[in-house]
Amino acid sequence: MTTVGIIGAGHIGSALAEGLARRGYDVVIANSRGPETLDDLVGRLSADAGGSGASGSVRAATAVDAAQAADWAIVTVPLKDLADVPVEPLAGKIVLDTNNYYWERDGRIAALDEKRATTTGLTQAHLPSSRVVKAFNHIPAADILTTGSPAGTPDRRALAIASDHADAAALAAEVYDAFGFDTVDIGSVGESWRVERDQPAYVVRQNADELRENLARATR
Repeated sequence: MTTVGIIGAGHIGSALAEGLARRGYDVVIANSRGPETLDDLVGRLSADAGGSGASGSVRAATAVDAAQAADWAIVTVPLKDLADVPVEPLAGKIVLDTNNYYWERDGRIAALDEKRATTTGLTQAHLPSSRVVKAFNHIPAADILTTGSPAGTPDRRALAIASDHADAAALAAEVYDAFGFDTVDIGSVGESWRVERDQPAYVVRQNADELRENLARATR
């Protein structure tokens, strides 16, 4: 059974943990305060997954342990905490990056303010031996488990990915489909700004054609 390490237990991380456990994955989730602070969350997520008849599981661990246990991982932390994400345990692994830049929370980051970098590019630079793909950054957490639909559904919601690694992009597309979303591939990490905060494609419900149009309308 595939084990997914989730580093970050906020709204996005919690929703993805629940959705993955429902779909038969074993999830190891971590936050910055220690696994003992996640007892209530793990209990709720495990109950929700079990109630759906899923065969997956959720347990809490340190960030290092979650990274080590992972077959692939999700990094979903405030961008200001990116430096705390363990590097070596994620080497050689695919990492889905949901991070966004909120300067009000993260402080000013010159490379982003000056449009010299992207949030996922910063994650890839921090994890140089991992294969990073931007995913789930432009959907509200509450929509992750409620707005998906089966493949082929008319007007199916679409989400974007961006990666410099074909296998990472393929995995993200597979996960999107499992959660009920079509995929639009932006291309390289260098183009991932098109789905960042304040761009037309950010946190709006859109099908694949609409998403492509919004990505094309993005300005930097």
